[in-house]
Amino acid sequence: MSRRNIAALVAMLALGVGIFWYELRATNLQQLAHDLMHLNFWWLGVAALCMGFYWLFEAFVVKVLLKKRVEKFSLKNALRIPLVEQLFNSITPFSSGGQPAQLVALMQSGIDGGRASSLLLMKFVVFQAMVLINFILTLVFGFHLVAAKFTYLAWLVVFGFVMHLTVIAGLLMVMYWYNFTKKLVHLCLRPLKLFMKAERVAKIREQLDHKIDNFYAESLRIKRDTKTIVVASLLTFIQLIFYYSVPYFVLLSLGLTKVNFFEVLVMHIMIVMIISLFPIPGGSGGAELSFKALFATFITSNSKLVLAMILWRVMTYYLGMFIGMFAMVVKPDKVVELKDQT
Repeated sequence: MSRRNIAALVAMLALGVGIFWYELRATNLQQLAHDLMHLNFWWLGVAALCMGFYWLFEAFVVKVLLKKRVEKFSLKNALRIPLVEQLFNSITPFSSGGQPAQLVALMQSGIDGGRASSLLLMKFVVFQAMVLINFILTLVFGFHLVAAKFTYLAWLVVFGFVMHLTVIAGLLMVMYWYNFTKKLVHLCLRPLKLFMKAERVAKIREQLDHKIDNFYAESLRIKRDTKTIVVASLLTFIQLIFYYSVPYFVLLSLGLTKVNFFEVLVMHIMIVMIISLFPIPGGSGGAELSFKALFATFITSNSKLVLAMILWRVMTYYLGMFIGMFAMVVKPDKVVELKDQT
């Protein structure tokens, strides 16, 4: 990790401590200690296990997408990818550092940079598509749970949904209307010439063209291999269900045994939508605020609510950050690339 990344890591840990301290100020610490002492660590372990399966299924997706590209890509190598991604997503705005970090991790395993970029593009498409499907199912079957009580959060959820839909629409346009999409991108870049140097705009255009060309070339290969994309999509859907289930087991660990699994799942998906709108790494601040607002309907005790928020944040954010640091120092196994058969 560079000094800049280390500084970002320290800053996010400090911010997290600050947010937790702020939340604890108005909390009865004696009651909080009582709740902590009576935690059901078995259920908390299940929550941690859900995160473990979340990363494991993402590793399976990597292996599936690489199956016809490299020879014997080990599970150890595959697990490094989501863990490294988790670390850099956690310390960069809008999770922008995850993709480059995965690219470096794949190249460290001996995979060509071009192939690694193509794989990550398709992995991103599959992930975004499955996130969108979960969003749609939530909006259809559970949006009323939020809209009825939290109008302001409901608008944030809708905005998050529109953003994800726009991303998927843009990617599909590249796949099926390649020439039109390139012309549209060039048209959208023209206003930049009003306040940027022509050389700078030309460089941006060249970079975008390169990314569009790479993605289009990979999409042609994927469209000829429907089975791979279907398997990767199913694995990603299961992966997300494990992630969305974490708060349910956190609540069970606090003795809240009467909570409805589906309602908790819906609430967590809503929170993920809202977090995606915050530029601060990990959605810090917005994540904690939305969790407390939505889960206050399940938890009447303020001390339990704050403890649930802290445990959820540790499981879904800080745990991956620390395991990701360990993954960074693990030496990957070198692989042999297979000749492209398409």
